[in-house]
Amino acid sequence: MLRLFHTADWHLGHCLHGVSRQLEHQRFLDWLLQELQSKQADALIVAGDIFDSANPSAAAQTQLYEFLVKARTQLPALNIVLIGGNHDSASRLDAPSSILNALGVTVVGGLVREDGAINWDRLLVPLTNATGEIKVWCGAMPFLRNADLPTARDGGSVASGMEPMRPTDQSDEPLISGVKALYAQLFGELQAKATQDEALILTGHCYMVNGCVSELSERKILGGNQHALPVELFPEDIAYVALGHLHLAQTVGANEHIRYSGSPIPLSFDESHYLHQVLQVDIKKGQPLETVALKIPRSIELLRIPNSKDFAGLLDVLEQLEQMAFDDDLPLEQRPFVELRIKLEKPEPGLRQQVEDVISKLPVRLLKISTAYSGSNKSLADVTMEERLEELQPLDVFQRCYQNKFDQEAPENMNTLFNELLENLRAKQ
Repeated sequence: MLRLFHTADWHLGHCLHGVSRQLEHQRFLDWLLQELQSKQADALIVAGDIFDSANPSAAAQTQLYEFLVKARTQLPALNIVLIGGNHDSASRLDAPSSILNALGVTVVGGLVREDGAINWDRLLVPLTNATGEIKVWCGAMPFLRNADLPTARDGGSVASGMEPMRPTDQSDEPLISGVKALYAQLFGELQAKATQDEALILTGHCYMVNGCVSELSERKILGGNQHALPVELFPEDIAYVALGHLHLAQTVGANEHIRYSGSPIPLSFDESHYLHQVLQVDIKKGQPLETVALKIPRSIELLRIPNSKDFAGLLDVLEQLEQMAFDDDLPLEQRPFVELRIKLEKPEPGLRQQVEDVISKLPVRLLKISTAYSGSNKSLADVTMEERLEELQPLDVFQRCYQNKFDQEAPENMNTLFNELLENLRAKQ
């Protein structure tokens, strides 16, 4: 038996409306280290988006590397596998891989080609138990960018060293067919490595069909936001698939062995109601999979007032805020983050001052005021009082520029082309 911890979407270096999440991340990492020890885990998989940015801060990188050193020092037999996500720079993650490999940590930031063919060996990771026996082989597939995928045009074999796509694949979206081909090749390589007594697992950082997303902090990423991947991507006899990208912990359909672990902390107010967890997965060849959700303690509360999709009048919102019970003894860095959702009949120039008069008396931190006007359920995606440029995704900026110039929404194919251009630029970072 092998005990695996599955986590993803750490987003180290993340800021919420300009406020650092470093304290929350550090407390999570300290908690994770304790759980790895107390539960006697054999392996840890982080399924992408280790960092929040392709150019993470020195503090974010220090958090990661200090955790890895502590984990390997305190748990010398622990297998650690990190894969790159869409927020990560593949080259930046892979750069220290030689040093990390010597430490006992496997890093796969992105696909690497040698003489035009993918180096599959670096994606094949043996996972051992406490006595050093290989119990599981992991196919460590990172986030796949457009440039990684074989296409019908090149037949698949020119760039990747793979067999050409079958004609039946031509009816699929080309990008989906390309992903299928890469996973099929990786699974074949795993089968060639494993013995009959060793189970096979895969990783992925992708958006699966019917996945539940947070609109404010996630992007449907493949092929210009349009290509959700089918569950048929993964072979039936795979023991487990450790996924990242979606921040809500969930299974893929009814497939209990294909799971998103979810993010360890809420990355937006939309995610404040999520159960944030790490998955403990016990894998034994030929035996039913056993999974346990380990709930992550919440270090700082995120409060949305009112706590619903509806907006309320200013006086109602302030009354709710004043009536809530807060811990007056909390130091500033641990006080709850607050978003107020206020409905107005017309713009109110004195709104901010009225809110701050109440907030100043309470041990909370106001991060956002979202407003909507009577007769409209539209929040401040268009008319925010608190919106900062860094809160907008590149696609948001593009769509607004298009709207301003042409007085209409950007067509879907234009959004697709913009996202493909953006992903190509990120791949070069």
